[in-house]
Amino acid sequence: MSEPTAQSEAKNTAAAHTDDAAANGVRHAQPSVGSLAAHRPHTIAATVSDLDPDIDADLDAYDEEAQAGYGGAELPQGRFLDRERSWLAFNERVLELAEDPNTPLLERANFLAIFASNLDEFFMVRVAGLKRRIATGVATRSASGLQPREVLELIWSRSRELMARHAACYQEEIAPALADEGIHVVRWHELTDKEQSRLYTLFMHRIFPVLTPLAVDPAHPFPYISGLSLNLAVVIENPVTGHEHFARVKVPPLLSRFLEASPQRYVPIEDVIAAPKHLQELFPGMNIKQHHMFRLTRNEDLEVEEDDAENLLKALEKELMRRRFGPPVRLEVEESIDEEVLNLLMRELKIGESEVHPLPGPLDLTGLFAIAGLDRPELKYPKFVAGTHRDLAEVESASAPDIFAALRGDHDVLLHHPYDSFSTSVQAFLEQAAADPDVLAIKQTLYRTSGDSPIVDALIDAAESGKQVLVLVELKARFDEQANIKWARKLEEAGCHVVYGLVGLKTHCKLSLVVRQEGDNLVRYSHVGTGNYHPKTARLYEDLGLLTANQEVGADLSDLFNRLSGYSRRETYRRLLVAPKSLRDGLITRINREIQHHRGGRPAYVRIKVNSIVDEAIIDALYRASQAGVTVDVWVRGICAVRPGVAGLSENIRVRSVLGRFLEHSRLFAFGNGGEPEVWIGSADMMHRNLDRRIEALVRVASPAHRATLNRLLETGMSDTTASWHLGADGNWTRHATDPDGQPLRNVQEMLIDARRRRRGTATP
Repeated sequence: MSEPTAQSEAKNTAAAHTDDAAANGVRHAQPSVGSLAAHRPHTIAATVSDLDPDIDADLDAYDEEAQAGYGGAELPQGRFLDRERSWLAFNERVLELAEDPNTPLLERANFLAIFASNLDEFFMVRVAGLKRRIATGVATRSASGLQPREVLELIWSRSRELMARHAACYQEEIAPALADEGIHVVRWHELTDKEQSRLYTLFMHRIFPVLTPLAVDPAHPFPYISGLSLNLAVVIENPVTGHEHFARVKVPPLLSRFLEASPQRYVPIEDVIAAPKHLQELFPGMNIKQHHMFRLTRNEDLEVEEDDAENLLKALEKELMRRRFGPPVRLEVEESIDEEVLNLLMRELKIGESEVHPLPGPLDLTGLFAIAGLDRPELKYPKFVAGTHRDLAEVESASAPDIFAALRGDHDVLLHHPYDSFSTSVQAFLEQAAADPDVLAIKQTLYRTSGDSPIVDALIDAAESGKQVLVLVELKARFDEQANIKWARKLEEAGCHVVYGLVGLKTHCKLSLVVRQEGDNLVRYSHVGTGNYHPKTARLYEDLGLLTANQEVGADLSDLFNRLSGYSRRETYRRLLVAPKSLRDGLITRINREIQHHRGGRPAYVRIKVNSIVDEAIIDALYRASQAGVTVDVWVRGICAVRPGVAGLSENIRVRSVLGRFLEHSRLFAFGNGGEPEVWIGSADMMHRNLDRRIEALVRVASPAHRATLNRLLETGMSDTTASWHLGADGNWTRHATDPDGQPLRNVQEMLIDARRRRRGTATP
């Protein structure tokens, strides 16, 4: 799922794993409830919001008249697939990986957790935004032709089906398979007397003191229910008066999601709290009549009016406090819930029947991140450790490669993470720059980074050693706002120049610029990437990056940083396309140019790899290219509004999706260009928000060898012999995992892993 709630974003591999055991490991019941561990999806170490399918609000309606300048004949109605349906189809593909018995077992559990996390963010952002627009009367017909209410009903219906499938997969497949491997996730009634006794001691010492039962009666109004929290609805009876009362007990979010009752036997914490003897401790002298679990999802989108905000930092902090009190958008309840209790919850929470999702317990399967994190390597994908890129070091060494020496003389290095190590390339680049006395300045964008970021440490070291350090921190990176505020202040305290970009625009480009004194000259070294400067997710996300000493790229980055930190109206660059001014037009110009090449009998094609593609102007340009006979390949991880294979419109367009152990995150654009291929990489997806409301940057890849490498990657991903999902004209995705003989198709990620292993002589036989 939020760049994912967390691909989502995880924040979203369609899946990724966290290796931070302190953040999501299963805790032991002895001698305590274990270390405090947040279980909200966007607090997982791998930034689960990035695992999500990039579901930031993207609310613009397509103005066909405004796009008429792009030329071409009028295109038919109904040519765009619905983006919300497409997002749900993306999450269904994540679910299919969990349902696949060929996926390693703990990875299947991980995919179940990712599905749940993605869906949480989808409701918190997309559904919440749609409901808000309907309520305020500003919602318009979608580009797919559906009315807002139709879209909402489609979401409720489809998500209900997927949540039922998700629960069934856990109940009928994953839980029994885990038990077969000696990992038992059990309910309270399945525990032995000895285990229950042990957990009672644990409850009294470590859980009971932090619980706060809240009664509901004329003197106690219905309590506030926080978003994504697990709650017990308890009905109690006063034995003296015979009156029944309602109370709510919140499961503390910082306690471990699963407790180990005995070795390899885990029980959900809510089951421990809800045990009859334990509830009696919470309500002494009362009769416990019934209890039921429920979970609420709220609108957690942010609305910061930057034009009116004198201080963006303070305005955002205030809005983060407001986020906690967003209106409800979904109520999950155990399917056994009493009708009267459910009616009370619906009435008090002001939520409609269509927004209620009854499910078998346990609720909140994002908790499976903890189970997936167990140390059972035989139940996971084989371990892969990235090596240093061969253009940075011919052989592996304990010492870091000299990045500046490797780049001199226009020797660009094309990085492909996680197959190429981030720590010995991008991280080493910034750490060497910070320590090098000849480096005068470092300029850096930060959209998301880790809590213990060596990137931030390097920038602080550079500033403290007297270098000029400019850091552009994007405070509004969804679900990372609080962390980015923290790092912005830490960087400022160290003497870095910290700026927050341009009013009304998120800064999403991935740029680093180092200015170094070499003799009488100042040399600029640059990195332009497709992924965040996040060392942990760089081991889990597939991304591209270009390290270069090319002075045109360096000059472009200098100009762009000046625009971001000062006053500049520059709109054109030498080797960059930059949103919001030149990126969409630049791509459409190149797509249209392929039409002319095709008509002239010269090599022509368009190949695109992105996370999402919904921008109607870009899609219409692809349709016109297809109509002219140009072959168009689209490799998309998540949302896709392109309708391929329609006669007379898009029969020359193919759309594929690849999901797997790594989250496909790179953005790549290739054009045949009459036999002189042109290739661009960068940060932009083909969405309104990226092209109109963000600073995004693509860099043109100059090296013929690098262009050929990237084209081979695109060809491999689109090949019929590669495992992938194929999109049909009806908007349905079909998985292609085996050939006609039932043999597995090639896995592009495993192929790239094996290629790196062969270089080091460790390839699988």
